[in-house]
Amino acid sequence: MRLIGMLDSPYVRRVAVSMRFMGLPFAHEPVSVFRHYDQFADINPVVKAPTLVTDDGVVLMDSTLILDHVERLAEPGRRLTPVAMPDHARSQRLIGLALAACEKSVQIVYERQLRPPEKLHQPWVERVHGQLLAAYGLLEAEIGSGDELLFGERPMQADITLAVAWSFTLNMIPDLVSATDHPVLARFTARMEQLPEFVATPFD
Repeated sequence: MRLIGMLDSPYVRRVAVSMRFMGLPFAHEPVSVFRHYDQFADINPVVKAPTLVTDDGVVLMDSTLILDHVERLAEPGRRLTPVAMPDHARSQRLIGLALAACEKSVQIVYERQLRPPEKLHQPWVERVHGQLLAAYGLLEAEIGSGDELLFGERPMQADITLAVAWSFTLNMIPDLVSATDHPVLARFTARMEQLPEFVATPFD
């Protein structure tokens, strides 16, 4: 399988880290949707990262849909979605909050980096910032002490997505979200980032 996209995208990194935890081999191709637009379009005309090309040549996109597919390829003991319904519901909630925070972080980054300063709409940025803080505030309150994994003895998709999202936010907009104000998230993510699967997939 071929994973297309840069690891500075939290969505690409989420898929790459998850596939490492599932033990699924893949080739990562760091093609940028900005700097290598034509090259990316040759693979996926929609130019959406991440893109996954399956062994059969099927082109998939959207991190959640890609992960839904590749999890079916993993050995049952290495899948990342809880089986028990209460755990599944909690996992989906935490993933949803982390992805919401990720989306709002990306929106702010795009506002700052792609929109001309005179076109920046500050009320919109403030609204998105409020949504970002709401998502991280709920996660901070719901994941315990930050010293333990969320669903037992091995990282699951909620652990991975939360850590990837938080790392992206702190790397890209540290002036808007403070680790001091979110010590649980900071502690949890620091532990996750030390795991071999994360170390092998650095944000860059």
